[in-house]
Amino acid sequence: MPRTVEQTIYKFDELSDRAKEKAMDWYRQGQLDYDWWEFVYEQADTAAKHLGIELDRKGKYTPAIFFSGFSSQGDGACFEGSYTYKKGWRAALMGEFGPGETLDALLALGKQLQDIQQPQFYKLQATCRHSGHYQRSGCMAVMAEHADSMYRDIGDAEDELRDALRSFADWIYDLLENEHDYLTADEQVAEAIRSNEYEFTVEGKPA
Repeated sequence: MPRTVEQTIYKFDELSDRAKEKAMDWYRQGQLDYDWWEFVYEQADTAAKHLGIELDRKGKYTPAIFFSGFSSQGDGACFEGSYTYKKGWRAALMGEFGPGETLDALLALGKQLQDIQQPQFYKLQATCRHSGHYQRSGCMAVMAEHADSMYRDIGDAEDELRDALRSFADWIYDLLENEHDYLTADEQVAEAIRSNEYEFTVEGKPA
């Protein structure tokens, strides 16, 4: 037989501290269901171009970046694409990114790539492919050759390029992890709940 049950509904700021924690846990578990990583992908794509890395595409527009995160041993990021030396990389990066850790990391990577290219007269080229079950830098297969001849001996340059390009994938992962940490921090989650005007039971369950 139908019956009417009255229930008091609360705004987020009306909840107890314990109920707020439960409400925020609920938000973290199910509300980041949009492509929150798009900004990071755009930033990585821009940095890649300045470094001479041309990322492949997933579909028409999305860079071929793959990742899993952020609390398991196999977490990480990788990408597919190609690499050739890019003249003017340093000025391009400095014009694109302001002073700070991001620019410092990219300048260091650009210098690493330049040092690898110099003995080969800046004619090394490489392709990067995802290989394996995990989506992390160690699962990137990198194949390098000299632009003048695929049979030319390039010594350790292929291994060095592999390390450098995997470092770029690790840099992408750090960006993704930082963005995820920001979006799931208590302050940001609480503000998102307020903005969306979610309502809860006294225990912090969604009403």
